[in-house]
Amino acid sequence: MLENYNFTVVERFLKYVKIDTQSDPESETCPSTEKQKNLGKLLVNELLDIGIYNAHIDGHGYVYATIPSNTDKKVPVICFCSHMDTSPDSSGKDVKPIIHKNYDGKIIKFEKDETLELNPDEHPELNNKIGNDIITSDGSTLLGADNKAGLAEIIDAMNFLLKHPEIKHGKIKILFTPDEEIGRGVNFVDMEKLGADFGYTIDGETLGHIENETFSADGATLKIKGISMHPGFAKDKLESAIKIASEIINSLPKNTCSPETTEGKEGFIHPVTMSGSVEEAIIKFIIRGFDIETLKKNTELLRNTANEVIKKYPKSSFSLEIFEQYRNMKEILDKHPQVVEYAVEAVRRSGITPMLESIRGGTDGSRLSFIGLPCPNVFTGGHAFHSKIEWIAVQDMYKSVETIINICRIWEENS
Repeated sequence: MLENYNFTVVERFLKYVKIDTQSDPESETCPSTEKQKNLGKLLVNELLDIGIYNAHIDGHGYVYATIPSNTDKKVPVICFCSHMDTSPDSSGKDVKPIIHKNYDGKIIKFEKDETLELNPDEHPELNNKIGNDIITSDGSTLLGADNKAGLAEIIDAMNFLLKHPEIKHGKIKILFTPDEEIGRGVNFVDMEKLGADFGYTIDGETLGHIENETFSADGATLKIKGISMHPGFAKDKLESAIKIASEIINSLPKNTCSPETTEGKEGFIHPVTMSGSVEEAIIKFIIRGFDIETLKKNTELLRNTANEVIKKYPKSSFSLEIFEQYRNMKEILDKHPQVVEYAVEAVRRSGITPMLESIRGGTDGSRLSFIGLPCPNVFTGGHAFHSKIEWIAVQDMYKSVETIINICRIWEENS
């Protein structure tokens, strides 16, 4: 279908990654960083350039666009969604993408950091990319494939559909979000304006993978109040909140229930920040489990651990605040099986073996599913997200574009 198509996805991607869009979890604004709008405005211009007349960015940095239906059939409105921000975990400023053409299967080195390497023994998916063109950063920053690859793939797919009106499809909605990486990607989505029935986040990883399940996720803030005293006169009086906080973290399971010791469907408790003084310390955690029972069990483990530690410090106290982040989207997707089934068929039509997977994480689709837009996650081809060794294969990006086009066709055919 796309044999003679001049893909634009790589050209777009290389442009997008050079724009710094790192989000900031400490900011209370939306978007959390104003610089995300710089990419949003560029995306609007690119959508307008390919012929989408109503593309626009709102005050919160969300980009919306609509491709009209070109069929007489009544087809559900489908949305494709990707996020514009990159992770706070690694710098996204002054990204210098490098294309390693015709990958030979050997270790890839990074010119700006000799300690970094992409080793196929540690990243076995590289063994499937021999002869492909691999894009990385120069090692001084992350690449930004998460999720600028998804942005480029969606726009290139829409570019193809607009150039080929003989391919029938229903109305298509585009949504590009800020702040996904800090869990706020859908906080200000205007669902009425979006007006879609079903959706797909293009935010996954390995070629052919479709993700129909995520963690259920809570955040937790543990505040410890200690007793401050002049250290010269502190014997039997001082109870340091810093030391209590450290002891609580050290008392959590070391061989289970942490990101570094779990896999598959295992959940975890993960301290992400700690700050404070002798008098008060604050630890922020993320708590994960694929089902609510596991999530609650892990929450109680954290609470019980804090209770046991604080018993040693009779003058000190703690409080634990739990807040919901997102829930396992499978609960919603199972009620609308065709959404996932059509994605599986779209991957198959692209000449790839589809693989249904669970995400040890979340996407905008997790929350979109629970506010009225059932929304599985589709591969982009990216790998090693949030790190300076992040990489993506050009040929996988082409297949992502083709899969998006096939999703549109299949919804029309089955309506």
